[in-house]
Amino acid sequence: MRAALIACHSILELNARHPETQRALLDAQAMHRLVMKGFLGWVEDGAPDARSQMGVLHTSNVDLKNQLLTVVVQSKVPPDWSHLDKRQLKAEPQIIKVDEYIETGQGYRFRAVVNPARMSDRHLSPSARKSSRPERKRLADTTAEHARQWFAERLQSLGESAVNQRGVHRIGADADPLQLAVRILPKLSHIQGKPGMRIGRAEVRGELAITDPDVFVDTVIGGLGHAKAYGCGLILIKPVLVRAAD
Repeated sequence: MRAALIACHSILELNARHPETQRALLDAQAMHRLVMKGFLGWVEDGAPDARSQMGVLHTSNVDLKNQLLTVVVQSKVPPDWSHLDKRQLKAEPQIIKVDEYIETGQGYRFRAVVNPARMSDRHLSPSARKSSRPERKRLADTTAEHARQWFAERLQSLGESAVNQRGVHRIGADADPLQLAVRILPKLSHIQGKPGMRIGRAEVRGELAITDPDVFVDTVIGGLGHAKAYGCGLILIKPVLVRAAD
């Protein structure tokens, strides 16, 4: 089995001293606005699902020593980064077209920043727990082991259903959970309209073996988990090179 993976990747190298970049580092909503500047005009202004329609996902990494913010953006449509202030750019944006086939059994190294959230009512008041319709809270686990378990539940062995018994959507690929490298990242804050909200993040790295190409492509294009507008859910992959026999 195989499925086509078609997308566009942009690599932005931004001056961390620039005021707009500084705002993006401090404010998750400002980072979202910065990324969406590359996609003006594709959908109607103010559309609530604009990011989803265009398949925009991003991830970022800051090098404080060299005052560099690197942002990788994935999209279904080509971006236009001319709206960015030239003084904000440390280099011309790179735009890379991804057009390849994903096949069962292929191996990939991957990196993903995820929001390892789960639903719980344990922090609710006793009266709220007794309610016939208690309000449940989404909690972001902040330990590496919890994040590892969250990701492992989404792995999919060959022949397994794309959705497990708890209704969790799997990713179309399998891995050894014990070989995954997990790092907890600083939480994001300052979410517009959600005062006090903080988004937990974990970086997961390792190797995946493809078990269901269609599901895997859908996961890569649609993103994994919650908080996709704020830099979570993008899975970056690189083929594992198999050395030829001597």
